[in-house]
Amino acid sequence: MKPAVPLKLRGLRVRAVMAPMRLPLHTASGAIERAALVLIDLQTDSAVTGRAYLFAIAPAHIKPLVALVEAMGALLQGDALVPFEIEKKLRQKYALLGVHNLVLFAMSGIDMAAWDAYAQARGEPLVRLLGGQVQPIRAYNSKGLGLMPVKALAREATQLLREGFSAIKLRLGRADAHDDLAALRAVKKAVGSEVTLMCDFNQGLSVNEAIRRGRMLDDEGGLHWIEEPVRADDFLGTARVAQALHTPVQIGENFMGPEQMAQALEARCCDFVMPDAQRIGGVTGWMRAAALAQAAGLEMSAHLFPEISAHLLAVTPTAHWLEYVDWANPILQTPIKIRQGFAHMPDVPGTGIVWDEQAVKRYAV
Repeated sequence: MKPAVPLKLRGLRVRAVMAPMRLPLHTASGAIERAALVLIDLQTDSAVTGRAYLFAIAPAHIKPLVALVEAMGALLQGDALVPFEIEKKLRQKYALLGVHNLVLFAMSGIDMAAWDAYAQARGEPLVRLLGGQVQPIRAYNSKGLGLMPVKALAREATQLLREGFSAIKLRLGRADAHDDLAALRAVKKAVGSEVTLMCDFNQGLSVNEAIRRGRMLDDEGGLHWIEEPVRADDFLGTARVAQALHTPVQIGENFMGPEQMAQALEARCCDFVMPDAQRIGGVTGWMRAAALAQAAGLEMSAHLFPEISAHLLAVTPTAHWLEYVDWANPILQTPIKIRQGFAHMPDVPGTGIVWDEQAVKRYAV
């Protein structure tokens, strides 16, 4: 039997939406009121269309991100649908500009859409194409618990647990460390000792202040991890923090590709890692990062993008936690389902991402 001829890329359709968020998020590094999403449809010379979305973070970033994705799509038109070759070509073409930040975001979006199409063409869920199996993935609810009044935090914490979770994440980084302690104590009192609780400073502290506050949190006990206490690319500073604390330190959502993750691991600056699909390099970059985490013996979680991250964690040897947010739900036909603390990926070809076109029109920008 002759091998199947690869599909060819016919073009990319790129659209932007501002999706409503049921729980706006206020953190030490900024506030997110609506989700600025860039939707990618990778069209092939058959009926197969690969889909992915990117999080532009703020509305001002949408236009340049769309322009980058469209420019990359023009470079790839007519190429075979072979994800590794697509990634290789784009890295070569953008080497002088640098494969970081928005350039890497755009590449990652195309990579995720290409893998979705590739899996669809073979009639398999992405996880099976990568050698794994459809399975529940342990998840924590990360939608809320921002920098807000203490009384509101306690109510929101119990609300988030009622959505089918047994783990939640609290944002810290207030001006006064004692206000952070009050927030932590209020949430712990509201949810009880059986709930897994993480906290995230969103890069809001200096190294010395992170050590001071981290030791205060150590004394409180019960935290699963302290996330991004200092500037994301300060690996030596993060290493000082991690060495000074008993509570594990988690970083990784801002790793720009597996190369930067390798630098962080070399610096021994964290206890856990949690790459982000659009910053690590999509599916291709994730698989390389997962190998690094396995070699280092570190648990690896996922940041955002639960629809594709569930597939990726299922083939990650040191898989830890899926971060769940519902930011894309308003424009998806079938959002990923949460039951008893686990995310359940759909057993359908590809990643399962299909747009609700009426909603896309409603929130288009």
